[in-house]
Amino acid sequence: MLSKILSSTVIGIDGFTVNVETDLSNGFPSFEIVGLPGSAVKESKERVRTAIKNSGYSIPAQKITVNLAPADIRKEGPAFDLPIALGLLVCMDIIRQESLENTLVVGELSLDGSLNPISGILPIVYSSYKNGINKYIVPYDNRDEAALVKGAEIYPVKDIKQLVDFLNGKINIDAYKVDTDSIFSCDDEKLPDFSEVKGQAYVKRAMEIAAAGYHNILLSGHPGTGKTMLAKRLPSILPDLSFEESIEITKIYSVSGLLKNSDALIKSRPFRSPHHTISAAALTGGSKNPRPGEISLAHYGVLFLDELPEFRRDVLEALRQPMEDRKVTISRVNGTVTYPAEFMLVAAMNPCPCGYLGDERCHCSNGEISRYRNRISGPLMDRIDIFIETPDVKYDELNSNEVCETSADIKKRVAAARDIQLRRYKKEGIFFNSQLSAAQTAKYCVLEKDAEEFVKTAFENLKLSARAYHKILKLSRTIADIDGSKKITLAHAAEALQYRGYENT
Repeated sequence: MLSKILSSTVIGIDGFTVNVETDLSNGFPSFEIVGLPGSAVKESKERVRTAIKNSGYSIPAQKITVNLAPADIRKEGPAFDLPIALGLLVCMDIIRQESLENTLVVGELSLDGSLNPISGILPIVYSSYKNGINKYIVPYDNRDEAALVKGAEIYPVKDIKQLVDFLNGKINIDAYKVDTDSIFSCDDEKLPDFSEVKGQAYVKRAMEIAAAGYHNILLSGHPGTGKTMLAKRLPSILPDLSFEESIEITKIYSVSGLLKNSDALIKSRPFRSPHHTISAAALTGGSKNPRPGEISLAHYGVLFLDELPEFRRDVLEALRQPMEDRKVTISRVNGTVTYPAEFMLVAAMNPCPCGYLGDERCHCSNGEISRYRNRISGPLMDRIDIFIETPDVKYDELNSNEVCETSADIKKRVAAARDIQLRRYKKEGIFFNSQLSAAQTAKYCVLEKDAEEFVKTAFENLKLSARAYHKILKLSRTIADIDGSKKITLAHAAEALQYRGYENT
């Protein structure tokens, strides 16, 4: 007898529907799985056989063949355990094929027949629902994540016995629902606040501009001047996530297996801070079966690289293309996957190897300083929008009782600037000034005449690159948006040029 069960595998951050075809026939007793299964899928036959036996059913001594179609797509992971088990039970006339019509089934089996949660349930349900599949049988512990897809009928089950009784009509399981609006509006994460940072008003201004236009920023200064402290507070002033952005981030974390049971939905912008010993594969994504790297885990959020020159050269160079393309493509023998990488780079570094350049404590030679800075290539530096020095904080600033501006106050201005950009670019398919192409920059970043003359002079005298020129225009546009100005004035252009100062040091 032949059965067909709908299931799914994950490619990149999208689900791909797989037909699990099971045949039970006369012949020498065997259990074969074909259709390009990975090692975890091949092992499923032992889990399935034992789980069915411990659930009270006996598999006949016959030839069992399972085909995962289409056969040219590699199938990975234990999510096929449950559909294979159900396929066998259909062939054994324990459940009816009709009870699984237009129903997608995924789940990992324990040997006692209970179901374990799987990674990637959100992209599986999200993609399948768009393709017209309405009903889903998922492990009980995956119910909150699966139910984030509005309109999908989610039936969470705990074990094979319960599922068989449900499909045979002996018990009822209600479709599981969650209030996505209340989950999304619930903000249970307290972020570090800018009011805790004493002094550094000039740096805070640069951080506000970076947040408003989603610009990459590099902080340079002596040790202890607050570079890391400032970077960690940047997410507190970034615009709130939209529900669509939240879903896309959650899909990435779901595929990576990083979602906690209590966090069905990522509600705040990610902040990723990898150590400088990280490999290029861990940063961009990789391994035999590619998984998202740090730059994809920072999607719609912040990637913070502290002590930037300490990162390996190949790791830093791996950033260049994702910073331009806003995605990362990983090619392996088994296929090619693409992960989104719309991240905001925030980097911090010392001005010299000892960190005290310009101070009597510094004994670094010019050669040492040059070698230290040359660890970061010119093309990578060219992709950073804002360079800002963090000066030493004075004692009076540290000991002051003056109430500093809170993150909430700064965030209001950032949100207002982002609203301007959303309205301006609603037909362009972009959201921030930093995403402007060269043609869009020419269209939307028109300088007033005196500002244009100023930028022309700076371009010629400072020998700026074409990329640096466009970044000045985009920065000027963001500064004008914060001021609520439709025109880009000389003051806006002059402030933007200040943030390119590192190129001339």
